[in-house]
Amino acid sequence: MNTNANRIYNNLKKMFPNPACELVFFNNYQLLVSVILSAQCTDKRVNLVTESLFKKYPNIQKMARANLEELEKDIKPCGLYHNKAKNIIEACKKVISDYNGNIPKEYNSLLSLPGVGRKTANVITSVGFGGSAIAVDTHVFRVSKRIGIACGKTPKLVEFELMNFFDKKLWSEIHFLLVLLGRYICKARKPLCELCLLKDKCLHYKNLCK
Repeated sequence: MNTNANRIYNNLKKMFPNPACELVFFNNYQLLVSVILSAQCTDKRVNLVTESLFKKYPNIQKMARANLEELEKDIKPCGLYHNKAKNIIEACKKVISDYNGNIPKEYNSLLSLPGVGRKTANVITSVGFGGSAIAVDTHVFRVSKRIGIACGKTPKLVEFELMNFFDKKLWSEIHFLLVLLGRYICKARKPLCELCLLKDKCLHYKNLCK
């Protein structure tokens, strides 16, 4: 790993010593549902919703048989509930019909599930199966550009840039470190630059100080 990447990683670890997924789940079925719900929604709100949701739908079979309108009401606080409810039910049905009820480990199989894009597939790969992947959500996309380690115009391009910048063994950890940076320090509107150990090299910080 190059010197700059090593410095960024070490400073991120100083700010967030124990990076981890903040979604609450107990199996890959719950992880799949939670990550789909997390699109344009905070993990905190998702966790509030899934606490009762997974009691009502404790397994993938029950979720696959859920009434669409009823599920929409159950997940409404997470936003985009029409599409999310439809995708969750259809994804669960496909997992049952094509993968014997087990969330698939193969990446392209994950992408074949309704509502699953690269971000969701990467989270399941890294968190659910312990693989190496960098999921690019809005936080990762924003902070990567601000600190100058990616300039891609799409999440997919930023993902590839980050994969080239950091060692593969760090990909999953880097994802959570950048998410936490964006969530708690490098916020979209009012970043807390004074708390950031990367501000000396941050393009955004330098622009603010001109």
